[in-house]
Amino acid sequence: MTFMDKVYTLRTEVRSDGKTSYFISFTDGQGEFYDLEVSEAFYIEFRQMERKNRNLQQSDWRHQEASDLWDETLYKRAFRVPKSVEELIFDAELRELLRKAISALPEIQRRRFLLYHKYDFNYRQIGEMEHCRPQSIRHSVMRAREKIKAEIEKYQAGQ
Repeated sequence: MTFMDKVYTLRTEVRSDGKTSYFISFTDGQGEFYDLEVSEAFYIEFRQMERKNRNLQQSDWRHQEASDLWDETLYKRAFRVPKSVEELIFDAELRELLRKAISALPEIQRRRFLLYHKYDFNYRQIGEMEHCRPQSIRHSVMRAREKIKAEIEKYQAGQ
């Protein structure tokens, strides 16, 4: 039951003598209607309790969404939208194909390719390790990249 579904009514009446009467009206569980006159202090306390209850319920309603983290809500809030099953399978196949294509490279090209792409060495650093010119390293890495690209294109053409 929310604060909007009240089962009682608070009301005031100003009598002919200028005094105010305070009433709480409600229907009990058996359907009998009651209209009770109450003191001003009781009426004021009841109104304050009603306001506090309403504020609490409104606060609960405002914050309810924060605790109701349904899959759809999480999906909408995701920074990176989850991939579909098909995309996950395709990515796994592509990773496997890439692994095979890299392992099929000649040893020198594979080492240079991995040093450049996986370990973030630059051409000059790899050249210093292998005692050769950076241009040679660049050419070797580019050639390895072309071979891997050709393998992936061959795989995609076969699908």
